[in-house]
Amino acid sequence: MGFNILVINPGSTSDDIGYYRGDTPVFEVTVRYSMADLEPYEGRNVTEQLPLRRKLILDYLLDNKVPLSEIDAVIGRGGFIRSVEGGVYAVNDKMVHDLETGKYGGIHPSNLGGILARDIARYAKCPSFIANPVVIDEMQPLARYSGLPENPRISIFHALSQKRVARLIADKLGKPYEKLNCIVCHGGGGISIGAHRQGKVVDVTNGYEGDGPMTPQRSGGIPCAKLIQMCFAPGASERDIRLKLRGKGGLIAYTGTSDVKELEEFIRTGQKRPGSLINCSQQKAKLALDAMIYQMVKYMGAMAVVLEGKVDFIALTGGLMFSKYIPQEIGRYVGWIAPMYVFPGSEEKDALRVAAARALADPKIVKQYT
Repeated sequence: MGFNILVINPGSTSDDIGYYRGDTPVFEVTVRYSMADLEPYEGRNVTEQLPLRRKLILDYLLDNKVPLSEIDAVIGRGGFIRSVEGGVYAVNDKMVHDLETGKYGGIHPSNLGGILARDIARYAKCPSFIANPVVIDEMQPLARYSGLPENPRISIFHALSQKRVARLIADKLGKPYEKLNCIVCHGGGGISIGAHRQGKVVDVTNGYEGDGPMTPQRSGGIPCAKLIQMCFAPGASERDIRLKLRGKGGLIAYTGTSDVKELEEFIRTGQKRPGSLINCSQQKAKLALDAMIYQMVKYMGAMAVVLEGKVDFIALTGGLMFSKYIPQEIGRYVGWIAPMYVFPGSEEKDALRVAAARALADPKIVKQYT
């Protein structure tokens, strides 16, 4: 028997929403938010976006004539809770408290996944879950060293997406994920690059702030000395610096926009859309885009070294991979390392649907967050 499952996957610039009767999608939609939509929430607690996103989900259910009473489970993308092992977790009061307060250092929109799942599940009178949250930690001991004992490297990445795509490719190759080594890059508003060794992500860039390549909205790893000066500049606040690292860093800092599709169109044609925020020349726009790609491949090369050159495949996924140019350029740099597979967009909705169905079929696998 199939289950009726609502999947909610909030991201920094979009919401992926899907409703499924068994394996059959009733609707699947990616709603993208403009800078104007999100600007009022910059630097504020992510829970202030709840009414905006909740209404959107309920409207889609209503528009598609889905009665709340038929939903068997609601599952959301896992956000910033304490570090946990992989699996399916029931959403409970402790988890919601940690997501709402950002207790573990994160106020990313992914925190809304668990909160929205429980909110809507209460209307539907059904269970709510998260699965494979961004804080899965499988890093090997050497990868935790940063140079400062009081500031270790930590594991925050697109775990759900990375593991799903790695397993899909392993299935194509006819081998267990747990027997393969691979490099997986998820590219969206944030970018994370992981070294997967026999089923464990033994090293990974922090996809949230202050590590890895620059992204459409984030600075990535930056020179420390100048950052210290910026922190102590007259009038500087913690909020200002955090926004430079996450929200107003990366491509948006160089070009005025985090919309890569718009940026590529401008580079190709020289034309700006009405209301465009692009504030640079075509040449500078292309240099910034190429610099982001350059940083991405540098970290992929580093992960190949972590795996001692024994790489079975490289996987690219996330919204950035809808671009023809970005994966093409990545392949030019790293194609010699291993075969490369491109999964544009996200496999996260299907991964969440499968996880929820598995939890409903076998409740014993559901873990409790404490």
